[in-house]
Amino acid sequence: MKTEKPEVTIFWFRRDLRLNDNAALWEALKNNSSVLPIFIFDTDILQKLPSKNDARVSFIYKVISNLHSQLHNWGSSLKVLYGKPLEVFQELMTNFKIKNLYFNHDYEPLAIQRNKAVTSYFENQNISVQSFKDQVVFEKNEVLKPNGTPYTIFTPYSKIWKQQLNTNKPTIYNTAAYNCNFLRTAPFPLPALKEIGFSTVETPCAKPEINHEIIRNYHNTRNIPHLNATSNLSLHFRFGTLSIREAVQIAQNLNETWLNELIWREFFMMILFHFPKVVTESFKKKYDFIEWRNNENDFEKWCAGETGYLMVDAGMRQLNKTGFMHNRVRMIVASFLTKHLLIDWRWGETYFAEKLLDYELSSNNGNWQWAAGCGCDAAPYFRIFNPLEQIKKFDKDLIYTKLWVNETNTNTYTTPIVEHKFARQRALDTYKKAVGSF
Repeated sequence: MKTEKPEVTIFWFRRDLRLNDNAALWEALKNNSSVLPIFIFDTDILQKLPSKNDARVSFIYKVISNLHSQLHNWGSSLKVLYGKPLEVFQELMTNFKIKNLYFNHDYEPLAIQRNKAVTSYFENQNISVQSFKDQVVFEKNEVLKPNGTPYTIFTPYSKIWKQQLNTNKPTIYNTAAYNCNFLRTAPFPLPALKEIGFSTVETPCAKPEINHEIIRNYHNTRNIPHLNATSNLSLHFRFGTLSIREAVQIAQNLNETWLNELIWREFFMMILFHFPKVVTESFKKKYDFIEWRNNENDFEKWCAGETGYLMVDAGMRQLNKTGFMHNRVRMIVASFLTKHLLIDWRWGETYFAEKLLDYELSSNNGNWQWAAGCGCDAAPYFRIFNPLEQIKKFDKDLIYTKLWVNETNTNTYTTPIVEHKFARQRALDTYKKAVGSF
């Protein structure tokens, strides 16, 4: 006897891995019953990762395991799948009668392409697809110049962004109010991480908490690497385990400097959305004519934290060991690679993409282009950080550097691979030649 397929509304988790204040999930539950949440381990993404011991995959797995348990407590379950999204949905169609599909917006070129393909497939089946804004406060065409074009300079963008915030307070969505509309089902089996080809790696998976005291004092302490004085929330914003709307509300009340950092995040997302060429090209085209040295031996020393410059080496060793790097130090190591060593910013951006737990294409790309001087709102090319002066400013007692460079003040520590004054002048000459020849 043929069993009738259950009718469901699908909510598709991607980089919004939380139940509370999740825009598309709230809309799905508010307007539908029998909402089935799913998560897809996307093989198109996983196959590009250089290692099967990727800590980010372990982090995601821990988070969805927690979601699986939370939904079980609500009498429902999370269905975790593996494969190419379009093929996964085609398979789901054989087991469920899908009434609607809900998900949140993306802004990266490949994600947009994926969403279009999935949307087209469902609409050809006469199935409604609904998507919503969730990972930013303002998106796409909501913050534009008076002439209707995107802002490419942060300061005027942030001014209009804040004006918009004052007149359009973001809604906090109380998902629990509609939790009775989840599909009532026994828990779906949760596949083991090894079943999708990855090993378990120890990763931080604490519940994201906004430390109000740190945020209140953020403007005074954020540039001191050895202090635990930044929010440590970038990983949670990256994977959506924390609501950006909640964070912005707190930032408004506590610290404008931290609010500006959240706005920078959205600024770079919208640059990527409006100008997808930045993934592979300099925003300012003339900087694509820079004659990079691209010395592979120098690059390997930079990657390993063996340049002979303490702040640079400490940052790279912290990154290699933990998957994190303090933001001030990120600027220093990026400036050193692009200016002192004259190595293409794309090399550094790619290395960070492999190593950073909080890797986000828009911010990583935007900040690397900022450091290299070729981005939309970049440090001018003649701004070249002196790594020795940076230590005096931000780590004068060498607390941070000694933590990561054990051989500090010993005769085993490597000599600098390039002399600062020489490297600075070489960079100035090289950049001037590229800019002048355009």
